[in-house]
Amino acid sequence: MKNIFIEYPKCSTCQKAKKWLEKNNIEFVDRNIVEKTPTQEELSKWIEQSEQEIKKWFNTSGLKYKELNLKEKLSGMSDKEKIEILASNGMLIKRPLLISEKGIFIGFKEENWKKLIVK
Repeated sequence: MKNIFIEYPKCSTCQKAKKWLEKNNIEFVDRNIVEKTPTQEELSKWIEQSEQEIKKWFNTSGLKYKELNLKEKLSGMSDKEKIEILASNGMLIKRPLLISEKGIFIGFKEENWKKLIVK
């Protein structure tokens, strides 16, 4: 399985993560989160594999998140509804995302991503 790097190219954290991947010679397929937003099926699978709560997948600092008042609404939504709303707009998803055999990485924390280069 090839690593899938899902990013918003204008995001400075995504740019930093991409440079880190390149510097560490980690191969990946690049995917723009807005042009090719993850589907409900992909998100369901990845969320399960990540063993993270769905709320960790939301870009809580994003304008769209605030505009939709999701901070108030999420607690009353089912997991299915949360996944539907995530799949409806890539800007709602925390980024960057790295889908790898070694795990699902949400956001860029270098100490977590180092697991990719440990043999």
